[in-house]
Amino acid sequence: MPYTTLIEPRQLQSEYRTPDRVLFDCRFDLADKARGERDYRAGHIPGARFAHLERELSGPITAASGRHPLPDPEALCRWLGSQGVTPETQVVVYDDSAGSMGVRLWWLLRWLGHRAVAVLDGGWQAWCEAGLGQSTEIPAPSPIQPYPGQPNPTMVVTTERLLVDLESGRWRLLDARTGERFRGEQEPIDPVAGHIPGARSLPLQANLDAGGRFLAPERLRQIYQEKLGGHPLSETACLCGSGVSACHDLLAMEIAGLSGARLYAGSWSEWIRDPTRPVALGQE
Repeated sequence: MPYTTLIEPRQLQSEYRTPDRVLFDCRFDLADKARGERDYRAGHIPGARFAHLERELSGPITAASGRHPLPDPEALCRWLGSQGVTPETQVVVYDDSAGSMGVRLWWLLRWLGHRAVAVLDGGWQAWCEAGLGQSTEIPAPSPIQPYPGQPNPTMVVTTERLLVDLESGRWRLLDARTGERFRGEQEPIDPVAGHIPGARSLPLQANLDAGGRFLAPERLRQIYQEKLGGHPLSETACLCGSGVSACHDLLAMEIAGLSGARLYAGSWSEWIRDPTRPVALGQE
C-alpha cells in the first residue's frame, strides 16, 4: 500500500533505501532563502534530494500573481524526471517547519495525478530525535523522461472565480495564516493586512499537537467539520499568504477523510495585488 498522507520516521527508516523510494528535503526559510539548502548540505536524511521552494516548486512572479505562483507544469514534470520520479515512485517529503513547506511538493504531485506521496510526520526534528542518522552526501539521481503528469484544474480556484462568487458566499475559504495576520493585527510579509471577506481563520498550527505532529484523524475531522459548517467540500478552498502553507490544511483534511477541497494558489498576496478587491479586518 502506498503512503498518501503521512509516514512516521521509523516507517521511513525501514524502507527509504528501496529503489522505488525518492525523498525530498524541502526546508526553506522565508527570512533567509538560502538557509534551507545550507542546512541540507550540512546534514539530511540519507539519499534525500533537495527541492527549493522558489527554484523548483514555484513559477516566476508576475505583476498579477502572488509571491509563490504555481510552477509551469511542463517545467515541474521535467524536474521530477531529472530526479528519477516515475508514476510508480513512492515520494516522501520533509522540512523542519512542521510540514509547512514540504506540503507544497505533496500537493503539487497530487495536482499532477501522483498519489504515492507522503509527508514525514514531525519532519527533520522527529527524524533526528529518533536517532536515525544523517548524511552530507549529495545524491546524483539518474535522469529519466519527464514525469507524465497532467495538472487537475478542479484542484484550484482562481482569484477571478472567487471575485464573481464573493457576494453570494458560494466559497468557504479557510485561511491557514496565524490569527494575528488573519485579523490584520500584524503583517510581517505582505504590504496589506487583513483577510478576504467571508474567510474563516484556521491556522495550520491547529492541525498539530505540542510535538509538531499531526493530530489524530478523528480530531482533525472534528476541527474541519466545525469550520465547514456543512459547506460542500467541492466549494471549499484553502489559502494562506502565498499558496504554500495552505496545503497544510489540505493535507489535514485528507488525513481526516475530507477530500475535495481546492487550493487558492494565489492566496492573500495575489488578492491584494488589486487595491479595488475588498479587505476585511478583525474576526470573521
